[in-house]
Amino acid sequence: MRKNLKTAFFSALLVLAVAYPVLGLKLTTVGIKLEVHGASADVLWSITIAAITMFVWQLFRDQIGSAWASAPKLPAVPSKASNFLTLPSTQRWIILALIVVGLAWPFFGSRGAVDIATLILIYVMLGLGLNIVVGLAGLLDLGYVGFYAVGAYSYALLSHYYGLGFWVCLPIAGLMAAFFGFILGFPVLRLRGDYLAIVTLGFGEIIRILLRNMTELTGGPNGISNIDKPTLFGLSFERRAAEGMQTFHEFFGIAYNGINKVIFLYLIALLLALLALFVINRLLRMPIGRAWEALREDEIACRALGMNPTVIKLSAFTLGACFAGFAGSFFAARQGLVTPESFTFIESAIILAIVVLGGMGSQLGIILAAVVMILLPELMREFSEYRMLFFGALMVLMMIWRPQGLLPMQRPHLELKP
Repeated sequence: MRKNLKTAFFSALLVLAVAYPVLGLKLTTVGIKLEVHGASADVLWSITIAAITMFVWQLFRDQIGSAWASAPKLPAVPSKASNFLTLPSTQRWIILALIVVGLAWPFFGSRGAVDIATLILIYVMLGLGLNIVVGLAGLLDLGYVGFYAVGAYSYALLSHYYGLGFWVCLPIAGLMAAFFGFILGFPVLRLRGDYLAIVTLGFGEIIRILLRNMTELTGGPNGISNIDKPTLFGLSFERRAAEGMQTFHEFFGIAYNGINKVIFLYLIALLLALLALFVINRLLRMPIGRAWEALREDEIACRALGMNPTVIKLSAFTLGACFAGFAGSFFAARQGLVTPESFTFIESAIILAIVVLGGMGSQLGIILAAVVMILLPELMREFSEYRMLFFGALMVLMMIWRPQGLLPMQRPHLELKP
């Protein structure tokens, strides 16, 4: 108890020393000078309560730990149900059911629900792309948002300066992002673990800072606006078409309805997500898919089997970045505006959390995790100040309850039974 008392005292002091300057002091600009002001009484009480809580926790941590060990555990998923859900055949049927629901959703859901579903599909594409790098190849990438930004700005710049349409720019954006992924692959060939994560994190920040500082080309912090929306065989879904074009409602002789544009964007996102699912499923059945998993399990054994880790890593970065480019191009078309602040590190963290939460390598798990990660903040708008707190609590709960993810990947295998 005496040893814990000393630790508890210093822990409480540390909380006060860190929290008071950050939360208890406020800087205000008066003319050209900065003035320091104290925070409100509520904030000071919150800091005090946090310090007292830390003191009590450190003082009685042994007793609390033993009580926690004897407390009833969270209900575990039955082993039979877990094995059934992780079977490839089961996940295949669930994905088919989700595709049917996805096709019917825009015709029964409200405009807001369809718009949120479109955002979820963007993150599904991003999660599937990052899953190649992290879940299958085992390469920790914290700068994946950089490829997302490359795809978005590729379409924005080509549309703004050259007047190219979405369908022409979509493959170009994917190729540009893939090229950047290929370039990033070379410096990280000999890096692993934390070192790899730091380099990729730096890459994402370099892309964002370049986009913000290249003002003459990218518009700087203001970004690029008035980006053209996708068209259907030259038919625009706007109320009035540009010169030389025709609107969708005029061509079919129907009244204008703004939800048609939302539904069309949703269907494009669904088509791109299905394309990503199909391509990745085919790759998993090819030697390159097996090579990614071999690299993830043991690089030395992979090299001993005669595989080339250089080619495997470059292919993972290139293909993963390509899907991010597709998602970025669609994001720019949907928003009509791109700015560097749309591609911060928190976006990479959310995409990585989707991959880990869903289950490393699991495509169905990524779809479910994207629904949870995007839908949950939308349902908790009234508690927007505590979003990150709930997000962290969800991650901790998942680590305790199901550390392997919601639906971990399971390869087809053979078992010998006595």
